[in-house]
Amino acid sequence: MMLQYREVKERYRDCILFYRLGDFYEMFFEDALQASRALEITLTGRECGLEEKAPMCGVPHHAAETYIQRLVDQGMKVAICEQVEDPKSSKGIVRRDVVRVVTPGTVLNTGAIPPDRNNYLMAVVRRINTYGIAYVDITTGAFHTTVVHTYSRMLDELAKVDPAELLANPALQEDLGFREHLANRFHTHVTTQEDWYFERKRSEEAIRTHFQVSRLEGLLPLEHPEAVQACGALFNYLQETQKGNLVHITNLQYYQADRYMLLDASTRRNLELTQTLREKNRRGSLLWVLDKTRTAMGSRMLRSFLEEPLLQEEALLRRQDAVQEFLENPMAQAEVQEAIGGIYDLERLMGKVACHTANARDLLAFKQSLSKLPALQARLAGFSSALCRETAEGFDCLQDLHDLLERAIAEEPPLGIRDGGILRSGYDSQVDAYREAMTNGKQWLAALEAQERKETGIKTLKVKYNKVFGYHLEVSSAQSSHVPDRYIRKQTLANAERYVTPALKEMESTILGAEEKLMALEYALFLEIRETLSREVERIKRTARDIALVDALQSLGEVARTQKFVRPTLNREGVVRIQGGRHPVIEKMLGDGAFIQNDTYLDKGDHRFNIITGPNMAGKSTYMRQVALIVLMAQTGSFVPAQSADLCLVDRIFTRVGASDDLASGQSTFMVEMTEVAQILRNATKDSLVLLDEIGRGTSTFDGLSIAWAVVEYLSHGEIGGAKTLFATHYHELTELEGKVEGVQNYRISVKEKGDDIIFLRKILPGSADKSYGIQVAKLAGVPPWVIKRSKEILKELSKADIAVRSGAEAKGQGVQLDLFTPPSPQENLLEEVRSLDLARTTPLEALLFLHRLQEDLK
Repeated sequence: MMLQYREVKERYRDCILFYRLGDFYEMFFEDALQASRALEITLTGRECGLEEKAPMCGVPHHAAETYIQRLVDQGMKVAICEQVEDPKSSKGIVRRDVVRVVTPGTVLNTGAIPPDRNNYLMAVVRRINTYGIAYVDITTGAFHTTVVHTYSRMLDELAKVDPAELLANPALQEDLGFREHLANRFHTHVTTQEDWYFERKRSEEAIRTHFQVSRLEGLLPLEHPEAVQACGALFNYLQETQKGNLVHITNLQYYQADRYMLLDASTRRNLELTQTLREKNRRGSLLWVLDKTRTAMGSRMLRSFLEEPLLQEEALLRRQDAVQEFLENPMAQAEVQEAIGGIYDLERLMGKVACHTANARDLLAFKQSLSKLPALQARLAGFSSALCRETAEGFDCLQDLHDLLERAIAEEPPLGIRDGGILRSGYDSQVDAYREAMTNGKQWLAALEAQERKETGIKTLKVKYNKVFGYHLEVSSAQSSHVPDRYIRKQTLANAERYVTPALKEMESTILGAEEKLMALEYALFLEIRETLSREVERIKRTARDIALVDALQSLGEVARTQKFVRPTLNREGVVRIQGGRHPVIEKMLGDGAFIQNDTYLDKGDHRFNIITGPNMAGKSTYMRQVALIVLMAQTGSFVPAQSADLCLVDRIFTRVGASDDLASGQSTFMVEMTEVAQILRNATKDSLVLLDEIGRGTSTFDGLSIAWAVVEYLSHGEIGGAKTLFATHYHELTELEGKVEGVQNYRISVKEKGDDIIFLRKILPGSADKSYGIQVAKLAGVPPWVIKRSKEILKELSKADIAVRSGAEAKGQGVQLDLFTPPSPQENLLEEVRSLDLARTTPLEALLFLHRLQEDLK
C-alpha cells in the first residue's frame, strides 16, 4: 500500500495527497507534516517497512470538503486519490488513482464560494508587447478571453477579474514586481508554468479536442495567437485537475477590452464598487446599494454590470428601457420577483452536474427551480421593452427536464447517491420490484406456500430456506407421491423431499440481495439521469443567463423606485450636467433627506477642469466620488441619484484619492501617489473622467505645488486634449489659474464660521476658498487643546512672516528664519491675549471669566 502511495505521490509532487483508506483520507510523510500544521490535527505514525514509522494524519471522508477548503484557502493544492476498481473483483491491493485536483481556482464546493461572485481561474501569457488573457469559472462554465498590449492594461483586466488563481508563463514573472503586486493587491495564488505549457500547437490541440472541432476559426480570432495560448493553457490545466469533467464549458467568449469602460485597480478600490476600501465589506459599497436581486445568478450578473460599464449607446438604452418598465410597473415587478424568488443557482447546479458532483438533493433543487419557469415566462410576456420582450420570446422553460426530474427524483432523497431512496416509486419497474421484495418478501412466500398447498392438496407443504439451496419447497416423504411434475427435486432427506419451482427461484432471486441490487440499480439510474441533464447544458446555461438578466434589471428598477433615482439622458456633446446629484451609498446610510445635493457641470470647453477648494471633512472627496459613481451607474444602464442628469459616455474613469505606503515593493506614500498620477497622465483621453485629490501633498510645499500646477496645465490643454477633471486641493495658489489656463473653473465647499468653530454646509459653490480651516478641523478631530492653541500661535507667526511682506530681507539677499521651535513664555502669551481683548464688546461676566482664566494660567 505504501508503495502504491509513493507511486501516486510522485506524479503529484506539488499537491497534498488525500489517499483514501476505508472511511478516511490519509496523508503520509511530508504531506502529513504540512497538513497537520495547516489543519491543526493530530500527527501519528504508521509502519511502512522503514526503520521509523511514517508520519501520518487523516480526516474523515464525509467531512473532507471542509478540510480541503482550509488547505486551498492557504494556497495549497489537494489531489484526491480514490479507489478506481471494485474491491470485490480485485486481486491484491485495490487500485487507486487521483480523480480530481483541487486548487484555489478549481474549487467545486459551492458552499465555500460567495454566491454573488465568480471564482475565476486565469491564465496570462506574455509575448514581447502583447498579453493573452483567458479566465474560466469552473462552477458555472463561463469562459472569456482577450488580448491587451500594455502591462497596465493587463493589470486593469486582472483587477476586474480578481482571480483566485493565475497561471503565468516565465516571461510574465520577469515583469518587475509582478508576483508581489498580485500578492499585495489581489491575494491571487500564482502557478508558473514552463513555456512549453503555452506552446501554440499544444494549445490549439487542447481547444480542438475539447470542442471536438477540426478548426479554430469559429471559436477564436487566429490573428491573436496569445489568446489561443492562454485558452489552451487553461484547458490543459483543467484536464489535469478535473480529469475531463468539462462538458459545461460550451463556448469561448472573445471580447475586446475597449468595448467596456476601463477601470483600473485604483479606481475600483477608491470608488468602492463591490467592497469598502478599509474593511473590505460588501455593506457600504455601490453593489450593496444596487443589489436587490432574488437569485445568486442575478447578483453575479449585476456585479458584471458594475465591473464592465457599457460604451454602446444602443445597448445602454435597451437596459434603461427595461429598468424603466420595472420602475413604472411595481405590480408586474412584484410578480416577476415572486416567480424568481424560488429559483436556485442553476449555473452552479449545472456545473455540479457536469463535473459529476451533483447529488439527488441538487437535482431536487434543480426540479424545484424549473417548476418556477413557466410562471416567469408568462409574466415577462406582458412586458413591452425590447430586452424583456426578446427574453420572454426566446425563453426555454426546460419542461422536458422538469418532467423527467418530477417522475424520477423522490421528494426527500438522501444526501449520498449510493444510499438508495433516490428514485420515486413508479419511475422504474425493477426498482419497484426490489423495494417490494425488501418490504413484502415474507408475505410473498406465505402467499406462495398457501397457493401451492391449495393446488397440490399437500397440507404439510412448507417453504423453507438454507444457505446451500436457498428457498425450496419441503414435502414429507409420505406426501411425495402427490408432488406435481413441475416440481424439480433438489434434495432427499430421511423423511422429506425438497423441491424448487421456476416461480420460487424467480422470487428467490428477487428477495435475496434485493437491498444491494436496489442500491446498485438506483445509483446506475441516477447517473443516467444526471448524464441526460449534462447533455442539455447549453440550453440550461441560456435559461440561467436569461433569469440572471431579468433579475439584475428588476433589481435596478426596484432601487430606482425606492431611492428616487432618475433616468439619465445621453448626449454626444461631451457634457456632464447633473442637477441635485447625491452619493448613492452615503445617502442610503444617512436616510431620506439628510444628504446635501450638489450640481455638476463639465464640458469640453470652458468648464472641463474644476478646481475645488475647502477644508478637510467638508465633503470634497465625497462630491468627486459621487460624480464618478453617477457617471458609472449611467453606463451600466442604472438610473442615478439626482434630480436630473444629462451625461456623455466616458471611456475611462481615473481616481487618485488617498494613498499609503507600499512597503512590499519599497514605495513610499509619495511614490505611490506619483505612480498613480503618471498612470493617469499616460492613459487618460479627451473622453475620460479624472478625479484628483490633493496632488503633491506628500513632498515639500513648493515641490508639491509645482507638480500640481503642471498637472493642471497638462490635463487642461496638454496632449490629452481636455479630459473632464475634478481637482481638489489645499494649494490655494492654483485658484489663480482660472482665466489664465483654458477650461479651468474654481469651486469651493461652503462653510460657516462661528467663533473658533466651523460648520460644514456641504454645498459646492463657484469661487475659491481663502483658507483651509485645518486647525478647526484638528479641533473637531479631538486634538488636545494645547496643540490647537500652539498651532494658532505658529499660524500667526507664519502669516506675519509672509515672504511678500518681508521684502527688506529679500532685498538684501538674506533668508528669514522664524523662531517656531522655542515656545513663548506664559507671560508673553498672557500679554498677547490682553492686548487682543476687545473691551468695548466684552460684558462684565466675560471679563470676570477672562480674568479667572488668566489667573489659572499663571498658576
